Amino acid sequence: MDPNKPRQAGVSSESEADEVYLHAENKRVPFFDKVSKFVTRATGRPAAFITAFLVVLIWAITGPIFGFSDTWQLVINTGTTIITFLMVFIIQQSQNKDTMAIQLKLNELIASQKSASNRLIDIEDLSENELETLKRFYIKLSTLAENEKDLFSSHSLDEADKVHKSKSRKATASGQ
Repeated sequence: MDPNKPRQAGVSSESEADEVYLHAENKRVPFFDKVSKFVTRATGRPAAFITAFLVVLIWAITGPIFGFSDTWQLVINTGTTIITFLMVFIIQQSQNKDTMAIQLKLNELIASQKSASNRLIDIEDLSENELETLKRFYIKLSTLAENEKDLFSSHSLDEADKVHKSKSRKATASGQ
């Protein structure tokens, strides 16, 4: 592999077509990503709130001038509806990207820990019922940790599974 190329994301193939770069110098960013990033950052600033507040204030002040007409009300209703409609898609795209980045960071942390269960790496793809089952399991793990009276004790999925199997064998052997 060329040492001058950016580092690869876990790709073992030396083929140029198969390489995945984490930080490519001349990467192409889709237009919607650029727009979404810009709009999300711009609208999240105090200046955007102040601008929106001033627009509403000017609209309210002009109410008596236009006799609080239906057209006067339609202007603010239409404007806010259009902006809200468009912002839903911009914010959702930004949220999807942020969520994926967080998931990948968490996956890296799980994968890098020797004692962590790699079964949790793709947990976001589980069904609602499977997530509920895991939640109940972690509640049990929490109870186990509380009973340890040790602030630093920890239990993994594999350890809990071994304990469960051991308990099941003992119960079967004793005739329960």
